[in-house]
Parts: sequence; structure tokens; C-alpha cells
Amino acid sequence: MKNRILIVDDSFYMRTMLKNMLTDAGYDVVGEAANGQQAREMATETKPDLITLDVILPDNTGLEVLKDIRQELPEVKIVMCSAVGQEIIVNEALESGASAYIVKPFSEDKVLEIVSTTLQQSDEASS
Repeated sequence: MKNRILIVDDSFYMRTMLKNMLTDAGYDVVGEAANGQQAREMATETKPDLITLDVILPDNTGLEVLKDIRQELPEVKIVMCSAVGQEIIVNEALESGASAYIVKPFSEDKVLEIVSTTLQQSDEASS
């Protein structure tokens, strides 16, 4: 069964790039959200296996969205996407339940490696 992925980023370019990369690698991209509100709704509707979540969203921080989705869907894996220089936020995200993070700008190989590794982690490893 294909792994289902939800992409959350306010940049259309970034969403398209991630979607193409993940689709080409054989993942099922179940949705794209441009803000925190859409992210929460789509996560609840689509119940993805993994969410790529931008740290900076127009209506929320990715951290708030991460915490909300974690409460709603504790089993979903979340990979934070952040620009360089947001280490404090990244560390807080990992403490709040993010599985991993990708620093922008990123290479396709790095994204696919992190997504693949994250999806392979057993639930025991993340709890």
C-alpha cells in the first residue's frame, strides 16, 4: 500500500516541488494545505501517514498546527520543513512530537531519505 502524505506549506512553489518529488517516488499525496486551518481540516479528513509541515504559516506557526494535529491524530508522522536559522523552533517541534525536520533549501535525495526513514520508524521508536 502506498504511503499517504499531506503537504503543508504556504508557498505554492514549495508544495508543487514536494508533491512532484513525492509522487515520482511512488507516494500518494492526498492533499496540499496553504495554511494552518486547511492543514488541520485536511489532516482530519485524509488521515495521512505523514505530513510535511512548514514552520511558518500565514495564520499560525507550524508548532501550533503540529500540537493540534498530534492531539487529533497521535499516530501520524510529521516532518517539519524550516528555513535555515530556525533551530530553536525545530528543537521545540521535535520536543512537541515532530518525527524529523528538513531544512530549506533541500535536495530531493534528502527529502526522500527523511520521508522514507520517518515512515519506517516503528511507533515504539516515536513514543
